[in-house]
Amino acid sequence: MSPDEIEYGDTQGLVRFGYKTMTEARYVLLRVKDVAAAQKWLLDAPVTSAVEQKPPPATALHVAFTADGLRALRVPPSALAGFSREFQSGMTEENRSRRLGDVGGNAPAGWQWGVGSRMPHLVVMFFAEAALLDGFVQGVTGNGWGDAFDEVGPALETASLDRFEPFGFSDGLSQPEIDWLQDRDPTVANIKYGNLAALGEFLLGYRNEYGKYTERPVIDADGTSAELPVAEDAPGMKDAGRNGTYLVMRQLKQDVRGLWQFVWRQAGADFAAADKLASAMVGRTRDGDPLVSSHGGPATPKDPLAQNRFNFDADPDGVECPLGAHIRRANPRNADFVGRPGIVLRAFARLGLGRNAFRDDLTSSVRFHRVLRRGRKYGSVLSPMDALAPAPAGDPERGLHFICLNANISRQFEFLQSAWTMNAKFDGLAGENDPVVGNHDAASGCPAGGSFTMPNAGALRGKVSGIPQFVTVLGGAYFFLPGIRALRYFARVGTP
Repeated sequence: MSPDEIEYGDTQGLVRFGYKTMTEARYVLLRVKDVAAAQKWLLDAPVTSAVEQKPPPATALHVAFTADGLRALRVPPSALAGFSREFQSGMTEENRSRRLGDVGGNAPAGWQWGVGSRMPHLVVMFFAEAALLDGFVQGVTGNGWGDAFDEVGPALETASLDRFEPFGFSDGLSQPEIDWLQDRDPTVANIKYGNLAALGEFLLGYRNEYGKYTERPVIDADGTSAELPVAEDAPGMKDAGRNGTYLVMRQLKQDVRGLWQFVWRQAGADFAAADKLASAMVGRTRDGDPLVSSHGGPATPKDPLAQNRFNFDADPDGVECPLGAHIRRANPRNADFVGRPGIVLRAFARLGLGRNAFRDDLTSSVRFHRVLRRGRKYGSVLSPMDALAPAPAGDPERGLHFICLNANISRQFEFLQSAWTMNAKFDGLAGENDPVVGNHDAASGCPAGGSFTMPNAGALRGKVSGIPQFVTVLGGAYFFLPGIRALRYFARVGTP
């Protein structure tokens, strides 16, 4: 595919850009109050496309819908039926909550939004350069907004964007690279880790890592669907999913004081040792350098991705970076083949040859479970040293508005969360889930409580027990971020 053929103009810009220069953001959760007024606002909304602009815009606007929201807009059942089961049933379905670790203190019953009457129909996302956000929001919401929508609680504010997440670690370092040009054939045999991912892993209507099209709303061609693109895999049908993606959003409160005071106590009030323990739990130093010695070195202006250029081949037993560290769970960096590889390669793989350790076979291939992260933190900055002090009265809440994009919620976000982050048996371990973001409540299926093992070459392994829960879920929902033509279709097709 040539660059001119990529449908950037029909894709919402959030898929392509992280908006690093837009340091301010606000997420507004809404319910439809008046269908006709909501339709009009959506048709007029200045949604930002993925077309690159020079200079880049100073503001951006994005809109995504829950399944309840599409129903509220009276989108026909024939179109709704094509969306995934996960999207239609929602994040708070009982069995799903158990798999995601949304039990105990994370249970939806205690959420501030995403449940019952607090389930939003849509989220409108505002991004702006410094000092421009309030004016941008006022300009966009002044055109029939109040007639169209009711807001679900206060807007979700964010902190000014920088390179650190609330616990104090450099963030945003590990992102897959999207094969926009679709030059790579994902079905070609490959057992080496690579960072390039098929376009269909993040946008519906394109081939994914299996070389297939993910299920999506493909509908009959008629007068209402005329503006929609044609489905590549269903000639004569219209594709309401093409250039759209599922957006997973979760509000995560982070106990910054709790984490640093815990490692401080474990380290015997030695800050250097506490910092080392926290880094082992994360798998990176606070500056972002991975603990494995084979990484590409510190990031530089000429090589900003150096800290993401590594794998765990030289550390199969987790001596440098513990097997249960957050970055190993979030991205184990292994690979595998699909399709019909040659006889020799297939035989080698089945015998475990060419791989570094038996653990390579304990973790599913990463290439089928990547997500694009687009979240932003909220709350005031609290340094690790300041976090050691007792919390003052009215200590503000800090955390992350976690946002990720994926074409298959079950195979991507839910697999990552349940099979890697919350799995007490990840990578051959026992009785421990993610030491930083895991739910350490016994109800999450980890009866031993929070623990963290640190292998030690030629010596007894270290183990930390009694890890409290540092991250609490306060809300969440599954949204669909449509292509721009599909967004207009959803706004027109329902009859008020």
